Order: sequence, then C-alpha cells, then structure tokens
Amino acid sequence: MLPRVKIEFKNGALGGVEPSADSVAGLIISGSAVTGKLELAKTYILYKLDDLTALGVTDSATDSNKFLYKTVKEFYAEAGDGAELWLMVVAQSVKASDMVDKTKDNAIKLLKEANGRIRFLITAYNSTGDVDNATGLDADVVIALANAQALSEWVTEELYAPIFTIIEGRGYDASKIASLPDLTSRTDNRVEILIGDTESGSNNSAVGVLGGRIAKCGVQRHIGRVQDGALKAQEVFIGSLTPKQANIETLNNKGYITFRTFTGKSGYFFTDDSLATGYSDDYRSIARRRTIDKAYRIVYDTILEHVNDEIPVTNTGELTAPMCKAWEQEVISAVYNNMTINGELGVDTSDSSDKGVKCYVNPSQKVLATNKIEMSVQVKPYGYAKYIDINLGFIITEE
Repeated sequence: MLPRVKIEFKNGALGGVEPSADSVAGLIISGSAVTGKLELAKTYILYKLDDLTALGVTDSATDSNKFLYKTVKEFYAEAGDGAELWLMVVAQSVKASDMVDKTKDNAIKLLKEANGRIRFLITAYNSTGDVDNATGLDADVVIALANAQALSEWVTEELYAPIFTIIEGRGYDASKIASLPDLTSRTDNRVEILIGDTESGSNNSAVGVLGGRIAKCGVQRHIGRVQDGALKAQEVFIGSLTPKQANIETLNNKGYITFRTFTGKSGYFFTDDSLATGYSDDYRSIARRRTIDKAYRIVYDTILEHVNDEIPVTNTGELTAPMCKAWEQEVISAVYNNMTINGELGVDTSDSSDKGVKCYVNPSQKVLATNKIEMSVQVKPYGYAKYIDINLGFIITEE
C-alpha cells in the first residue's frame, strides 16, 4: 500500500483552499461539434458566456447547440462573470447515466483533467427521443443517480477531491407524482435532482440556474436563502405548470429540489437544498455537503505535508504529547483561517475558545509498530431556519 492520507466522513459528527475555488463547477452536456472551434469529449474552461460563443455556440433557434447555450447562459446569469466552469460536450447518443458512469471516459475524464479543481458537477442530457417515464421520471434518471453517487465517491476516495453531482429530473410527469421515486429512502448523499425548467413543457431541468446559484453562494449558504434575492430567471415551470399550480410540497417531501414563490415576494426561489438521502443523514443538504467537503480538502492538504515524515515516539513506541498537540493546532489553524474567519462555520460568540473546529490526536498509538496515525476532526456547521413558527396576538393593557 502506498503512503497516503485517508479521511472518512462520519455521521453523528455534528455538535489552504482559496475562497474563489469553492465555486468551481463542471458541466457535461449533450451537444454537437463546431468545425474548427468546439470538439466533442474535449475539456474547455469558461469564465463568461462570451467564452462559449467564441467556440461557435449561439442562441439561434437553428443552432444544434441552443440547449448548451441556454444552460451556460443561465449559469452565468446567476453566478456572474468570472465563475470558473469546466465544460465537456458529448454526443447526443451519450445518455445521462453514461455521462456519470465511472467506467466510461466521460465525466471522469473531465474530473481528472481538472485535477481536483471541480467542486460540483452539472449534467444535462438533451435527447429528443421518447421518454420512458412510467414512474414520473425518465427511467434513465434513477440509473444516472446511482452512477453519479458511485462517481462522486470514487473521485473523493481516489483523487481526494470531493464533489457532488446535479442530475436533471428529466421527463417529469405531474400526473404520476404518486409513483415518483422517494429520494429520502436512498443513501445517495452526493447527488441531487432538480425538477423544473425555464421553458414550459420541457423534459429538461434548469440545471444552469441551480449550478449558478450554488457557485454564487458561500459553502455554508442555503441556496433558498430569501435574503439573497430571487433567481434571475423571469419564468419557471414544473412541467407545464407554474410553481403556484404544481404540487411542490410532494416534490419537496420526496427529496427533490424545485422552484417556489413566496407571498409578497416577486420572483422565484428554490424550495430546499436536499440531496438524495434520508433525513437522519448529516450530509443530506448541499450546504452541509459543501461545508464538510471544504473541510476535507483543507485537512487533506494540511496533513499531506506529514506523509513519510519522521515522527518522534516515546519509550513505548507511542506518539509524544507535544507532537500530537502540534498536529492538532496545525489542523485547527488551517480550518479556522480558511473557513471560520470567512463565516463558513458556526461558532458560539459567547465562547472565545470556540473556533468552529476541533481536532484530537490520541497519543496512545503504536506508530512504531503500525506506521499509521489516526486523528479526529470535527467542524461545526450552521443551523438553518427552514421552519419558523410565530405566536402572534394583541398586547392587552391592564388599566
């Protein structure tokens, strides 16, 4: 076994990456080659919509890449110019499940060439064929969901570059909502499914809007935060229905992300930031996923410097207390300086010792015999005011 750093995510853990890197997205999408400008299965880096038009892609109704243009345009409408987007266009014959199949040279090629820069992956499939949606979604969506989870786990465990993946809720049929798969019964906590588009009756989903809003937000920020304002999209539809007409309550309860409105507020917002897993999973929300993934990268980068380093030991072959404390402080400082100071971890402001992160290295480890060191790192996420109950009444003045 090669010397390495291994980090495992633990449920029940509640209670040096530059900030600009947190928003780096990857997009793998159906499209067509443009002679002399855009090649299929090739990696491109975009920073604004003009970078796509330079590749010969337009919004013309006759352009075979108009779906690609729409997706990227909606991404930058939310994220703003300057957001880093790694792009790979694949043939129409490549289904969504094939895009994220780790055994096929599609998304995995994009992720490898990005060399760890990509924090989340967006998939968009623009087939014009029939939709097999007996359960309310294209049957390929569920296959893509499982494949995307396996891909995201592989990238995390093998490349030490954790990601999550956005899948389209393609082919949604509101009349079959009762048969719609319940994502809360799954354990795919690195995948989310969006239902709804900016075009009425579309089989696709506005993943560019979702990806752009994620890229715009800090890792700790809920994508449905009202204070951040409405989405840039002027119109959104869930199938052929508006959010006010659609059964968004059931979609939300089944773990899908979709669009909603608020009384007294103009524009559209996301219902929630759910990933395809149960309510007891610490990592069932995008904000929690991004928070722990950023901590993962920081801890990995920090401890990587110690691989194959000389370790002082006691007379019994165990770790020395000063060495343990030094490593603990190094990790705490790295996470604190890259996350807590940026407001990305929750802290108790009444406790001056609370840094939003804890680290412990047990000195009772026989490193001389095992050549292995285990450590525990915990970070404190934020809570989110998803439900606010108010008891409202009159003030009764006693005379």
